[in-house]
Amino acid sequence: MLRGGFDPITLILSVPALLLAITFHEFAHGYVAYRLGDPTAKNNGRLSLNPLKHLDPLGALSLLLFGFGWAKPVPVNPTYFENPKKGMVLVGLAGPLANIFLAFISLATIEVFNINIQSLSMNRGIVVYIAVILLYTALLNIGLAVFNLIPIPPLDGSKIFSAVLPRKLYFGIMRYENYAHIILLLLLFTGFLTPVLAYLQNMVYNTLIYIVTILPL
Repeated sequence: MLRGGFDPITLILSVPALLLAITFHEFAHGYVAYRLGDPTAKNNGRLSLNPLKHLDPLGALSLLLFGFGWAKPVPVNPTYFENPKKGMVLVGLAGPLANIFLAFISLATIEVFNINIQSLSMNRGIVVYIAVILLYTALLNIGLAVFNLIPIPPLDGSKIFSAVLPRKLYFGIMRYENYAHIILLLLLFTGFLTPVLAYLQNMVYNTLIYIVTILPL
């Protein structure tokens, strides 16, 4: 999977993939919330495909360097939902699922054009650069999806996880929400989560590759 130590060319090729990943991730959250009756994201100008509306500098840097990161969360007000718990699960899943879909489309496009990923480094033609961008798009989207499913605020996994918790336990955990950001950064930059996230990323990547190769593309 994608890791640090980028050369300048790799970094440049990764930027379009990064912007695409975070934009569709947050747009998906806002769109699903809007469809469920919550206009908060739209009223805050976040129901947008403009990457600058969703960019979190630290999260973007983490995604580029480590292969997993986050965007600026879209504001959601679950009181607008007919079923707040179900609504938050759907909104929470929307971002990661959008990223998995983009990863699948990227890998499928590479397969359609019959590009051999293993030999990309030996050919520097324009087609290869397009293939590299597509590959980075797939990897960064997988990284964003997997990382955001961790059940720690403010990540999407916490919204999904909290929806299945008893009310008392949920509010007990949320008392420590202000410390969650610190815990998350410590886990990330100490590398404690890296083996687990790398394993899950590879599992998702290999699953998508398998699906792409068996489809009649």
